[in-house]
Amino acid sequence: MWKWLEKVIGTHDKPLVLTKEVKRARTRRGRYKGDDKSTDDYNEAWVGGKAPKKKRVYKIKGKKYVLKKKLRARGKD
Repeated sequence: MWKWLEKVIGTHDKPLVLTKEVKRARTRRGRYKGDDKSTDDYNEAWVGGKAPKKKRVYKIKGKKYVLKKKLRARGKD
């Protein structure tokens, strides 16, 4: 049988993983779910239970910039 069909049907030994994107959880109506504050270790508002890390946004002369990679401090040599 073809490999792609085995993945779709589920006869393949590894489960099919589509994406690892972080998505907001939704209700049956399609609205965003809120987080239940009583559970400290799990975030119900996000699929997978973890919220993505917040990006630091810098404003320079009215424009917004986001750093794509971390800058290293230069040591004095």
